[in-house]
Amino acid sequence: MPAFMPAAPGRPWLVPIMGGLVGIAWVALLLWEQSPYGRYLDHGRWTELGLAAGICRVLPAGELLLPGLLYAGGWLLMTAAMMLPTILPLLRRFDRLIAARGDRTGLLALLVAGYLLVWLGFGVAAHLLDLALHEAVRQSDWLAFHAWVLGAGVLALAGLFQFSRLKYHCLDRCRTPLGFIIQHWHGRTPRRDALRLGAHHGLFCVGCCWAIMLLMFVVGTGNIGWMQLLGAVMAAEKNLAWGWRLSRPLGLALLGWAGVIVAANGWA
Repeated sequence: MPAFMPAAPGRPWLVPIMGGLVGIAWVALLLWEQSPYGRYLDHGRWTELGLAAGICRVLPAGELLLPGLLYAGGWLLMTAAMMLPTILPLLRRFDRLIAARGDRTGLLALLVAGYLLVWLGFGVAAHLLDLALHEAVRQSDWLAFHAWVLGAGVLALAGLFQFSRLKYHCLDRCRTPLGFIIQHWHGRTPRRDALRLGAHHGLFCVGCCWAIMLLMFVVGTGNIGWMQLLGAVMAAEKNLAWGWRLSRPLGLALLGWAGVIVAANGWA
């Protein structure tokens, strides 16, 4: 049977199942934020205090291992909550394509895993950048007293990116999921193809949304309200027919926000 000839309709419960997984991720984040360990979602000096500090002292290389594991877990939850709704069109098309296969559930899981792995890689890179900026602030008296410059810089960078060709190239690819399937699904190595399909889509998704995700380091990586707002913006950009029209107004808003911060602190 040809690789692109579905033999049965997609499963009607795919969207509810994905919605349930996204809902679980949001609930987990909310409970984590409300718990005594809510600070572990942020990037402060939380491994120097309380239980986390004790574990860091006991574990071999604990000062690196524990923060990395907690950060990776929190980032994966945040990515699942914010970004999985944006790939529902891809999942539905792929599910219809592999409808006749007995391993369709596993292939869908591999697609999602490939997608999340790419976002995890971006999260690790962003975390390292955040650590480097914190170190720069600790070593510079000027930055310590003018930390607002970093926040305004991230906002301005995100705003300018909304007008870039790269933004629209990646956004166009993300809005046409069939192209990823045609390029990467051949059916001869199904598991590898499904994982590669998810990873490739994840790369373009990161290319489209990385600047918006960096805003979490400005507003607070553990702020559930901002997660929901930014996640809704990215889902609308990718999934709604008119979503691409949000990019430029969002860019103007971010540039305006950066300008307000500069004006308020420059005149203080």
